[in-house]
Order: sequence, then structure tokens, then C-alpha cells
Amino acid sequence: MKQRLISLDVLRGLTMILMTIVNNPGDWGHVYPPLLHAEWHGCTPTDLVFPTFLLIVGVSIVLATPIKTLNGPTLQRIVTRTLRIFCLGMFSGFFVRIHLFGLEDNALLAARLVVTAVVVVALFSDYDRKWQFITAVGIFVLMIGLAFSGIEPFDTVRIPGVLQRIAVVYLFASLLYLKTGWRTQALVGVVLLVAYWGIMTLIPVPGVGEANLEKGTNLAAWLDNLLLPGHLWASSKTWDPEGILSTLPALGTGIMGLLIGTLLKSEVLSKVEKVKYMLIGGLTGIITGWLWNLAFPLNKASWTSSFVLYAGGWALLCLAILYYVIDFKDQSKWTTFFVIFGVNPMAVFFFTGMIFRILNAVKVTSPTGGSEKLNLVPYFYQYQLTPLFSDPRSASLAQALLLVGLWYVILLILYRKKLIFKV
Repeated sequence: MKQRLISLDVLRGLTMILMTIVNNPGDWGHVYPPLLHAEWHGCTPTDLVFPTFLLIVGVSIVLATPIKTLNGPTLQRIVTRTLRIFCLGMFSGFFVRIHLFGLEDNALLAARLVVTAVVVVALFSDYDRKWQFITAVGIFVLMIGLAFSGIEPFDTVRIPGVLQRIAVVYLFASLLYLKTGWRTQALVGVVLLVAYWGIMTLIPVPGVGEANLEKGTNLAAWLDNLLLPGHLWASSKTWDPEGILSTLPALGTGIMGLLIGTLLKSEVLSKVEKVKYMLIGGLTGIITGWLWNLAFPLNKASWTSSFVLYAGGWALLCLAILYYVIDFKDQSKWTTFFVIFGVNPMAVFFFTGMIFRILNAVKVTSPTGGSEKLNLVPYFYQYQLTPLFSDPRSASLAQALLLVGLWYVILLILYRKKLIFKV
């Protein structure tokens, strides 16, 4: 396994653990408040998880690029990885919509698993780069074609998503890093944040009226619904938290990562100086974001410019502390638990969603009698886990922690075998 920046792996691993916990409670109706997103404006600890991961994407682009050269093979590699990540995100929505040859129940589940296996091999395996590119393009075209074909039930599959946003940010941040210096990158980041502020607060919303920052009626929501009708977040249907316009400031988060990566890669600065600059940058981001919040509220769903700075500031503070303890003080014996999550993040994110989709396709008989059938996950939670706790919020958290424990066992085996699944 090649030399890695352990503090970055630890932060990525911590982010993946938190993402697993907050995305997979036993019951969304019973969750401890810090593990929920803010209803709209505002920021909870949970809201900081995704921007931290996006910032890490930017840092990783720099650390994984020994030579800044944009040529044909490099561009093909970037586009291939972009499409692979995007397709994995989209396939999560396709899984439950796959219907083949009139199959039902276990036969249909088996068919879906076969299709999933083919997609996993195609998008996770390491083979000839030319064929990786052709395969990724083919899968992307197929899924987009099905989404806009009008064929049920693909005509309502969600196109934006977390992995999709990661893919788009990775694409543009990579190209920006390879073609520009850190000053230009910083300038682009500032322009994006200021421009997004102006777009959201000054441009009237067609069919609505004056510019506003409210849920479902702001300009970003209007654009999502205009360009991707029927293909948006199921909980809203008319706007998406990983929508089109809000991807601009999300790129700003990735650019923050590029700047941090450049700092960490510097051969001129000492480790102590790097920690100092990261601490200063983190505090500056938090303070600036909080002040900007007075005019442009912190909002993860809209990924406001103030949120970019505030969330990025907290991520940078965490990285600074970890870098000081692990890479400067060389206190790394405790890090394995987090590192094993940090080196295989895409596997954790993709397969966590797939595990629940697969398990929920399995039906079991209700213990209350009768012919009622329950999905396996709700059955386990309601009849096996909940009775063990007096507080339903604790039971809900326990299911998420059990999933983290399951992943720990799987990832520890992979780590010891030095297996890292990349896309």
C-alpha cells in the first residue's frame, strides 16, 4: 500500500462513519437532533459531513497528482473516473426499478443482483483504461437514455445525488488544478461564491416573483424543476439538495480543498507552519461564513456561499488538529479504526445503500400473525432491536451503529489484504 497522508485518511474515515450513521437510522421519526440536517436555514453537525468529504476530494486531487500535466491520457482518466462515480450514484436509484421478463419476488431480486454484479465489476474493476472509458460512457448513456425515455418506472429516477455531485466537483476541480495555479484557483473560488450570492438574491424567480431564499421557490429550485422535472429528490419532487445551480458553490468547497492540498504538498513550509496556516484558515472560514450568514443564511440544502466558508472552516480545523497529532507528533497508533474506512470510501457509500435495498426486498412474516409480510430491515428494527431500548432514539441510533460495526469487520479484512476499491 503506497504512502498516504494518515491524517487525511482519518478525517475521510471519520466522515464516512458519520455519513453512515446519519444516513441510516432505524427510524427517521426518532433521531437525536444533532444527527439530523437543519430543517432549512441553519447548520447542525450532520450538515458538516458532506462538505467535509467534498473538501477532502479537493485535497486528494492535489496529493494524488505528482505532475501537473493535462494531456489526452490524463483527461481520459479524469472523465472515466467522473462517469464511474456518477453512474454508481445513479444506479442506486435504478436498482429497485429494474424489472426483467415479468419476474417477481425472489426471482426478481436475483435478477437485480446479477445486474448489480455486472455494474460493480464494470465500474469498480481495474482493467484496460480505454475499455474503462468506453464502458463508463456506455453505462452513463444507457441510464440517462432510460431516464428520459418516458419508460416507466425510469421516467422518475433521480438524476442528481451525493455521488453525482462528488463526480461533477471532481471533474471541474481536477481540470482547474491541472491548468491553473493556486492564486487563480482562489480567485475562481471567490468569484463562484460571490456570483452565487448575487444570482440567488438579486435575480427574480420566473413564475414566483422577487428573488428569495425559501424552500421550493428560490431560483435554484426553479432551475432544477425546469431542467430535471420528475428526476429530483423524492422528498421534495420540485427541487433537489444536490441540484444544478447549487453545484457552483459546491465546486467552491472543492477549490478550498485544492488550496489546502497545495499547502500540505509544499516543500517550503514546515509541518508546524502548515498547521498554523490551516488553523488560521479554518477560523477565518468559520468567522467569515458566520458573518455572511447575516445576509446569506447558512443552508446546506442550497449550499449557500456562507455555508461553504463555515463548513469548510470546521473541516479545516479538524484536519489541522489531526495533522498536528498524527503527522507532526507521530501519534498514529489509534488511527486504524478510522483509516480502514478512509481508504475505501466509495465502497462504503455505494454498498451501504445497496445493502438496505437488497435486504428490504426480502419479505418475512409478521410475528403478530396473519398473512402480512414485512421488509426484513423494518422487521428486525421493530421486533428485534426496539424492545432492547427504553428510548426509541437510542434504538434508532443502535441500528446505524450496528451497520458501522458490520462495515468495520468487512473493511478490516480488506485492509489487511491491502485491497482498496477505487473507481
